[in-house]
This record gives sequence, C-alpha cells and structure tokens, in this order.
Amino acid sequence: MQTKYTPETIESEIQTIWNTKQSFKAVVDPSKEKFYCLAMFPYPSGRLHIGHVRNYTIGDVIARYQRMKGKNVLQPMGWDAFGLPAENAAMKNNVPPAKWTRENIAYMRKQLKRLGLGYDWERELATCDVDYYRWEQWLFIQLYKKGLIYKKTSPVNWDPVDQTVLANEQVIDGRGWRSGALVERREIPQWFLKITAYAEELLQGLDKLDAWPDAVRTMQRKWIGRSEGVEIKFQVGDNDLTVFTTRPDTLMGATYVAIAAEHPLAKQAATNNPQIADFIKRCNQTSTAQADLETMEKLGMDIGLKALHPITGEKLPVWIANFVLMSYGAGAVMSVPAHDQRDFEFAQKYDLPIKQVIIDEQEAEKLEAAFVEKGILINSEQFNDLSSQDAFIAIAKYLEEQDKGQRKVNFRLHDWGISRQRYWGCPIPMIECPDCGTVPATDLPVVLPENLKSGLKQNPTFSQVNCPQCGKEAQRETDTFDTFMESSWYYARYACPDYDKGMLDDSVHYWLPVDQYIGGIEHAILHLLYARFFHRLMRDEGLVKGDEPFTRLLTQGMVLKDNEKMSKSKGNTVDPQDLIEKYGADTVRLFIMFAAPPEQSLEWSDSAVEGSFRFLKRLWKQVLTHLENQAPTLVLDKLNDTERALRRKVHETIAKVSDDLGRRYTFNTAIAAIMELLNNLHRAKDSPQTHAIRQEALEAVTLMLSPIVPHISQILWQELGHTGLILDASWPQVDKNALICDELKMVVQVNGKLRGHITVPANAEKQVIETAALNESNVQRFITNKTIKKVIVVPKKLVNVVVK
Repeated sequence: MQTKYTPETIESEIQTIWNTKQSFKAVVDPSKEKFYCLAMFPYPSGRLHIGHVRNYTIGDVIARYQRMKGKNVLQPMGWDAFGLPAENAAMKNNVPPAKWTRENIAYMRKQLKRLGLGYDWERELATCDVDYYRWEQWLFIQLYKKGLIYKKTSPVNWDPVDQTVLANEQVIDGRGWRSGALVERREIPQWFLKITAYAEELLQGLDKLDAWPDAVRTMQRKWIGRSEGVEIKFQVGDNDLTVFTTRPDTLMGATYVAIAAEHPLAKQAATNNPQIADFIKRCNQTSTAQADLETMEKLGMDIGLKALHPITGEKLPVWIANFVLMSYGAGAVMSVPAHDQRDFEFAQKYDLPIKQVIIDEQEAEKLEAAFVEKGILINSEQFNDLSSQDAFIAIAKYLEEQDKGQRKVNFRLHDWGISRQRYWGCPIPMIECPDCGTVPATDLPVVLPENLKSGLKQNPTFSQVNCPQCGKEAQRETDTFDTFMESSWYYARYACPDYDKGMLDDSVHYWLPVDQYIGGIEHAILHLLYARFFHRLMRDEGLVKGDEPFTRLLTQGMVLKDNEKMSKSKGNTVDPQDLIEKYGADTVRLFIMFAAPPEQSLEWSDSAVEGSFRFLKRLWKQVLTHLENQAPTLVLDKLNDTERALRRKVHETIAKVSDDLGRRYTFNTAIAAIMELLNNLHRAKDSPQTHAIRQEALEAVTLMLSPIVPHISQILWQELGHTGLILDASWPQVDKNALICDELKMVVQVNGKLRGHITVPANAEKQVIETAALNESNVQRFITNKTIKKVIVVPKKLVNVVVK
C-alpha cells in the first residue's frame, strides 16, 4: 500500500475499471427487486455548479447503498436541452443553439464522470434529439384526437422588443427580464393541454404520496385549488354575464360587477368610447401574473352598462378592472366590497356602495376594512339570520330553482398553455390548411432544423408544406412546445431510450415507478405536477401502469455562501472543477454529504472542504498503520470487557449508519458516527483481539463509506484483503449478539439537573438502580438533609431524584 493518499491517480484508475467492466449498466432482471434512483436532469448551461454536485451526489449515494443492499439499481442521466437560454447564447455568440448545446453537453458529461457518479451512460438522452421528441409529437396527436388538446386565443405577456411571449417569472416590475421593455398583455392563439380534466385525480392522488415532503404536497394542493361554490348569472341587456363565487352567502352585498379588459362587453363598450379604449390599452400593458395583479394599483372604469342582481333585480354598474383576467373563470367577478378586501379598496377609491350583509353575531358597525369571516346574514331579505353555511345552501337552491345559477366545483388550476413562440424547442406537429383547417401532421417526426439562428417563421423550407388531407399548400405550426413537455416524461424513456417502434416498451413495467426522485423545492409545482399529469396521460394511452411516476421525493436545499445563494451575479460561485483538481472527487462528495442534511441549505466553507480532505488522509493512514501487522482471527469468546465494548461500538455504528442512509437520509449523522468509531479505534489499547476487531471495523467503515467516497473505498477494500469491486459487495450486517451489553451507563439527575452517572447490570431491577443512584458520591451532595419525594427511573437511560 502506497504511503501517501493521491486522489488524482486513484480516482482515474478506479473510474477506468468501472468503464471497462460497465459497472453501472442496468439490465432488467425479474428475479431481483429493482431500485430506480433518479435526480432531475440538468439544463446544459456549460458548466456544473455546486448545486448540481449536491443534487447528483445525493442520488449517487442512495443508488450505491441500495445496490449494496442487493437491489437491481437503475441510475440514468440525460439533458433537458431545449429552451430560451440556448437561443440567447446563440444570439450572443453568433452560433446555432444546437452547436452551443451539444458542446455544453460534452463538457458537462466529462464533469459528471469525473465526480465518479454511477450512471448507466448507455441510457443517456437529450431532449433535443429527434429520437426523443418524435414520440412527444406522436403523443400530442393522440391526445388531440381524444379532445385533450385544443387551440384558443389567450392573454400572454408579450415583449415587444424580443418579439416573444414571456413566462410570468420573466416579467420583472412590468418589464421583460432580458430586454427591459415594458411588457404588453396580448391575446394570441395558443395550444392548451386539458390538465383540468385530471384536476380531481391529481388532487386526490396527493393523499397517497406519503413519502413526499408535506410542503410539496401542500403547494400542489393550493395550486390545484379545489373550491366549491356557485356559478351565478347576472343579466346584462339580452345576455347573461356568468360569475363564479365561493361565497354565495355574500351575494346580497354585491354592489358592482367587474370584468376583464379582454371581455367581449369591454370591447363592445370601447367601440365608440375612446376613453374606454385607452383604458383597455393601459390594462394590456400589465403582466398576467397573479402575484403582480395582487400588488399593483387597482384601476377601473365604469362602462355604462348595468347588470341585474339575480335575486333583488337591482341594477349594478359594470366596471372594467385591471385585476380581472379573462383566463380566470369567465372573465367576470361579482364584487362585494363589505366582504372582500380588494373589492373594499376599489369601492372606496371609486366611491361605490359598501353594503354589509354578514356580521359576527353582533350589530353591524361602520367598516374600516372588509369583514371576510363567515357569520350571520343581515340585510339579505328572506335569507336574514341564516348562518353563512346555511345561506350557502339556501341561496344556491334558490338560484337553481330560478335558473339563475348552479352549484359547481371549480379549480384554481387552468389548462396548460404549451405553445412557445421560440425556435429552439420541439416543433408542434400541426398544419394549418386554408380548406381543411387545423390538421395533424402525418410525416412524423417533424424535425427541427438545427442550423438556424432565428425562428421557424422566417424559414419557408420548414413552414411551407402540403396539406396531408387535400394536398394543397399549407403552413406548418411554427410555435414550439413549452420545455416542460420534454421534462414531464423523460423518466419513463430512460427505461428504453433506444426503442424505435414506439414511445415506450414493456421494460417500463419493470423499472417504473421511480423509487427515489431528487431535485430542488423550486420544482414542487410546475415540473412535478406536469410529470404526474403526463404519467396519467401515458397510463390512459396504455403505455405505463400505475398512477404516479415517483414513489419517494427528496427536495435538497440550496448551497449558500456568506448566507447568500450562490449565483454568478453575486460573484460568490465556487467551481467544482477546481475543487476536484485540488482535492479529488471523494473530498468534494464527502463535504457535500457531511455539511448539512440534504433537505436543508448547505453553507459553503473552504475550511470544511479542507477538513474533509484531512479526514480522508487520516483514514488512509489509519488503514496503512493497521496493515503493518497481520490481524489474527477474531475469537469472540476470548474477548475481555474492553474488547467487547469496542466491538459493540462497531456494530452500533453499522446499525446507525444503515438507518441513516437507508431510511432517514441523514447522511451527515452517518458520517459523524463513522468518524466517532474511527476515533475509538485509534484510541483503543493494542492487543491481538483488538487488532482483529480493528480489521473487522475498518472493513465495515470502508463498506459504509463506499457510497459516499467510492474511489478511496475501493483501494482500501483491496488493501484490506478483498478482491473484486466494493460496489458489488454486500452492505455490512449487524451482529445482534455484539449489541448485547452486560452493563449500562445511566444518567442521574436531581430535580432534573445532571448530577452524576452510574453503571449497573443491564438486567438490574428498579430497586438496584435506585440504590446505586442514591449512593453516587456527587448525587449525595445534593440530597443530604433533604426530603426525597420520589425517584423516577427511565429504563436504560436515566434516574431523576426529586427532592424538597
């Protein structure tokens, strides 16, 4: 064994062996229990950051542990390769996005391999590969034929400089995140997926995901937002204006109706009124983000129309309001200022009536703010004195009998707009024909030209086609898919990445669902919800079985430096490549796993990285020193008390680390327990049997550390006398006999404060324990001349003497 720990040579050597032996190649084996471990695949931005390293190291540790426990492990890797950043980089560097993306993939693949991550690289996929996205196009057409996909105009955030739609997250203070231009609200044709058809199932399915963080499930429940209410008709002229409310008990307090700027009534009113037309134009210069609507100044304009109250017949003014969106409900809301704070502020601003119809079992008083709680009805004619709960039922019944409303379940969730007016994405496989209308493409795959630097609309070779039905000249759809489409089913394609006769083959029935999924909490809603939705779409297409894609979810925390999230803009990033070259991959992996529990934020520390490196050097030296003398055979019945205690510590550590890695995922406490054991071994007085125990312990330590630091563990495993790969070795087993303890050390308290320790036989009766506690020398100082009220014995842990 070489005397110096040299990670640069060790890690290269071990990785070459893994590659040669195809150590991580996953093969379907029905005779073995499978374990599918997956970390969310990265966007190929160019270089890995520490957040990537943390995410993928966590996954690799779990996968290696499960393999040592006898599972047939699948751990793949790929690339979420489409998206706007590639287009922006292409514009900046004057290269096609495809070239930029594939060069980044090649570089980042090398970085991942250098970390020693145990991926089956034969299953690698990139979502920009036509062999991948062709099946997404195929599924789109199947869903279109089922009526689960449709096209309609929809309000979007439009950047007039970049000439593109922006996601709500890309609108900052009303301006485009890249161009800085004032964002406009426009209506353009968009493709939608009917996720609302699965809203109830997606909501109910959350109850079964008991191995997901509660926070994620709560966020999804709120996002889906199931609510029971009443759909109410307000008559405006000869037409009905429909609104939905969860508070029909407040209906008698409605004093005006607010509509969206895009509502047909608003457009009609603007035809001959320049002031209204100008106000609508100003409304269209605001973001469609719900968060922005809640914080911006509430503005409105009376358009001169009246809506008849469905019960009283009172004429209520109809206002355009900038906080109402056409995409929410029917683009109209009934406004009850006395019982909704937003409506209250709006009514005060424009001097509209405020009519209180709910009280909290007290007399009505002048309102300083909206009373939003439920209570007892007043000023509500025949519904007076009813509770809000009873009034809900009574008013709903009345409206249904009068054909002026109906009870309805509504969802906050809206259908998924999947169109993007961008080039670098999967083409939507539809064709617009002047005679036949919208028809699906039949020449799948619709291949994205990869040599372009600008959009598809400017490329007639792509956009001009013949209609597959009538043969006449037609136009391809030039929008591309939202990139969440690609990331919603990639986990399933890993089971059969080379299958060319369909979207998926039967191997998915062996590998799915993913047993452990790992990624950031920021993906709690969109990606994870869309993936759950897509799984159900594939299920109903007969492609997969089961309802859920991911059995267990781990959301790792952020990496911080100086109490701030690492980012290029803050100038506080750390390049993992530099760390690997200086300390080796094992040191980086060890630091990442030791610094904090995975679900918590990790505070970066240069000194802690150095400390991890020192630990590995000490471990190397400890094994080197141990091997200077050959270990004798361990003879259990010849161990003295000290030796038995040392061996007990070994197996207590195995038990703890097994639980920490296998169930609790508290990797930091597992590493701490191993470090404590190594300290005990170092301090142990030498004897032939101590040397034998040390051999057993170092073998166990090497096995337990191998998922975390696999390179050094492989070398130490060999030096300790073993052949073959440590990753194929079995996880160490706890010897339950070694855990048997003849004596116990117990804490002694007086009035709840620590005053001493006692050692008693493990099977000692309560009276024996009490006597030992009361006779302990330091305890005697605190109980002499005092009255002992009682002695509390907590078995195997502590004694508390209560005195007066």
